Order: sequence, then structure tokens, then C-alpha cells
Amino acid sequence: MTATTTIVPKATAATRKRRNWGRVGLHVFLATMAVIWLMPIAWAVYTAFRTFGDTTLNGYFSLPSSLTLQNFFDAWTQGELLRNYIQTLAIVVPGVAITLLVASMVAFGVVKFSWRFNIVVLMLFVAGNLLPQQAIIVPLYHLYLALPVPAPLSDNGGLYDQIFGLLLIHVVFQTGFCVFVLSNYMKTLSKELTEAGQVDGASIFRIWWSIILPLCRPALAALATLEFTFIYNDFFWGLLLIKSGDRRPITSALNNLQGQFFTNYNLLAACSVLVAIPTIVVYILLQKQFIRGLTLGSTKG
Repeated sequence: MTATTTIVPKATAATRKRRNWGRVGLHVFLATMAVIWLMPIAWAVYTAFRTFGDTTLNGYFSLPSSLTLQNFFDAWTQGELLRNYIQTLAIVVPGVAITLLVASMVAFGVVKFSWRFNIVVLMLFVAGNLLPQQAIIVPLYHLYLALPVPAPLSDNGGLYDQIFGLLLIHVVFQTGFCVFVLSNYMKTLSKELTEAGQVDGASIFRIWWSIILPLCRPALAALATLEFTFIYNDFFWGLLLIKSGDRRPITSALNNLQGQFFTNYNLLAACSVLVAIPTIVVYILLQKQFIRGLTLGSTKG
């Protein structure tokens, strides 16, 4: 008997050439997008190191005659960044914690248990993300002014110009997104875990706290990174709902550096660079958990 051999056709030279050109085109596209994305950041850093006089005389699109760190020192003192950092963290840290706790409770209730309105509740939370916040600003602003608040949480009897009110706004608007993400993630967890906890006599709260939350740690870490960035970088609500300059979060407090007749954009750029540092640090510290949370739960089965 003669052995037969199967000949596997190799890719032709034209096919390999097409693949190489496609890879080159992809790399060129990614490099171009990276440069476009990094240009504003690089320009802000470049402007922050220039002096105001040099920029005024030679223009913004010119080579610097000298570089200095003085803008950063002036931004730290004139912008009162230390106080604004503390005030912003007083909003961001409890805001992220409360949002994730409430969202995990809602997601656990609508995914792991079957009741009459679980789909309706989930749809309501998800639908809240589809409506732009600016579209409901007028009725929300009037409601914001009308709601009474007890003295320990407000010094004027209301939510306006109060850090607690700004914290409440962020929790309300960010919970829907977190419910959507956590509900999809919890669907990948086996229902036998919840049933085993019930058989062992564990309460609903115990199952949520001791079984579900530890398993959702990657998703919670990814959401914590995103929510920290969302709340920390908010400019709209801080500028609209806080009138006192010394109470605004750090991004909205940048508006305090703008004068009525002229603005020192070198100083403003230096302050913007300092303001962006905490979000970069948080992302670097939680980078592994963030990527893991994005990949886990992407497939089921």
C-alpha cells in the first residue's frame, strides 16, 4: 500500500502581502489616535512650564525662551488645592462606596430572585442612563431647591450649596450604570451558590455580603475605578449646585482661577495638571483589577 500525503496549500505571496499591509495600517491608525488623544495633555503640560510673559509676547504656538516650575507652586497656593483635594475626596470616597453598595443590593435582588417586578426595576435603573443629565436640569434644580434637609447635613436647611447635596446627586445618577454592569456580572454566577446559602439557613443579607460580594470583587474594582474618575472629574454639577467657591470640588474650583478681564492660562494649565494626578494614580493602582473586571464575565459557560 502506498501512503498518501495531504498537501496543505500555503498562503500565496499576495495574501501575505495583504496581511502585512493590513497590520501596518492598523498600527498607523492606533499610533495616530494615540497622538491625537495625548496632544491636549502634552500641550497642557507644555503650557504649564512656560511663563505668562513668554506666552504673551511670543504667543502660544512658539518655542519657549525659558521653562519654570513656578506655575505649579502658584497653582498650589492660589488655587488652594490642598483644601479642594480634601473636599473632593469627601464627596468621591463616600459617593463611590454608597453607589457600589446600593447598586450591588439592587443587582442581587433583581438577578438572583424571581419576583413580579424584578425586570421592571432593572429596566428603570438602566433607563436612567439613557436620559442626558442636562435634559432634566430645570425640574431637578427646582426639586433640589425645594427639598428640606436637617441641620447636621445642611447649614441653610436645603441641598443647594451643600456638599451633601452634591454627594446625593452623584449617587443617584451613577447607581443606574453600576446596577447594569453588576447585574450582567451576577448572571454569570451560579445560582447554586445562593440556593446553598439558603439551605444552610443564611439570611438574604448574609448571602449577599459573604457569598456574592466577594465573587464580584473584580467587577467592583473596575467600577470603583470608573466611578472615582466619573465623580472626581465632574464639572457640571459642582459648578451648578455649589455657589461658594470654597465649597466646590476641585474640577469646578478651577473656575475660580479665571478672572473677569483676563486669565493666566499658564497658571490654569499647571493647576489642571495637578488636578489630574489623583485619577492617574488610582488607575495605576487598580489597573490589574480594572482589566480583570472588564474581561471576567464577558463569556458565560
